[in-house]
Amino acid sequence: MTKIIQNVQIVNNEGDLEITSVLIENGKIAKIGANETEDHVEVIDGKGMLLSPGFIDVHVHLREPGGEHKETIETGTKAAAKGGYTTICAMPNTRPVPDTAENFSHVLDLVEKNALIRVLPYASITIRQAGKERTNIEALKKLGAFALTDDGVGVQAAGTMLEAMEEAAKLHIPVVAHCEDNTLIYSGVMHKGKRNEELGLKGIPSVSESVHIARDILLAESAGAHYHVCHVSTKESVRVIRDAKKAGVHVTAEVSPHHLLLCEDDIPSNDANWKMNPPLRGKEDMLALREGLLDGTLDFIATDHAPHTEEDKANGFEKAPFGIVGLETAFPLLYTHFVKSGEWTLKQLLEYLTTKPSEVFGFEFGKLKVGAPADLVLIDLEKEQAIDKEAFFSKGKNTPFNGWVCTGWPQVTIYNGEIVWQEENK
Repeated sequence: MTKIIQNVQIVNNEGDLEITSVLIENGKIAKIGANETEDHVEVIDGKGMLLSPGFIDVHVHLREPGGEHKETIETGTKAAAKGGYTTICAMPNTRPVPDTAENFSHVLDLVEKNALIRVLPYASITIRQAGKERTNIEALKKLGAFALTDDGVGVQAAGTMLEAMEEAAKLHIPVVAHCEDNTLIYSGVMHKGKRNEELGLKGIPSVSESVHIARDILLAESAGAHYHVCHVSTKESVRVIRDAKKAGVHVTAEVSPHHLLLCEDDIPSNDANWKMNPPLRGKEDMLALREGLLDGTLDFIATDHAPHTEEDKANGFEKAPFGIVGLETAFPLLYTHFVKSGEWTLKQLLEYLTTKPSEVFGFEFGKLKVGAPADLVLIDLEKEQAIDKEAFFSKGKNTPFNGWVCTGWPQVTIYNGEIVWQEENK
């Protein structure tokens, strides 16, 4: 059915808000500034809210298949839609891993059956993410894999990574990396700084990340590959990525909301809802990440949504798994702490969540323009409420942000021209 969303604000090319309307036909944006009011047109009253392209998150753990007690494709995509996301990219640390044509096809079937929004699955770089035997990249790409990653673990052998990059370069498919040198972790559970010493916990040094990024950048340069760095967390990592971009290496990078908003100083106790990988680093690292995002060293924001059970997270830093959830809180947290504070413009925030990830990976969506898919989110920029983990659609309640009061909450999410979630009037 043809729809028109009336009385909405959009951010124009100059970064200003302007009132307009958007016509949707056959799942695509047909006209901006439309005024059709015929009987056959369904009218959606935007009530003066912000209309943005649906958000894109290239780093999400959906856990299915194999970890359905933590999350499913259904619950994860519901959480995403509630957070304003219409495209998410599913990491391959499932069981089985999408490392063969058969296993990848199984994930595609589950997505087709259960997803509320667009889910683009990654294929793994190596069989079982074990870092040894490479996958058949060509076969996986033909099935629809848009990128390769062993996220959750770093590929330890440089030769394996180089060979994968060389093959990926020939096939024009990005290599996406969780960067961590296992010989430098030292059984750590949080950042090696001052807080780990205060809590009596083993620390993970920053160099475990930055040395892997530096290695991979040189490998990517040799291979001519597009290399994308996951969840950058240290000031040294920002520096080597900045230098690589200046040298003309095709490297892109993401940063997560929690690393922009928090540092080791904020960890209140041995509470594993603050345990993630990479860990919360020092304040200097947090500030370097903010600077790197603003100067373009870091390209965009991705949540690294990583749901776990409350039982798992009750075991403290030493025994609990790494990871926090992020899909349902990203926009209000970032809008409240960076846009309302004046550090970023609203246009910048929306670009970090939509057009920039789209440009990095060559997606056709994430854009508010005629002919683009009608993936849209209506956001009430005036609405203020506290984050309530018990209200999450995600099975994971593991967040350090519970109780934080934020402004700017998604109210309606539209995917391919159809409303897939809207806030209930209370």
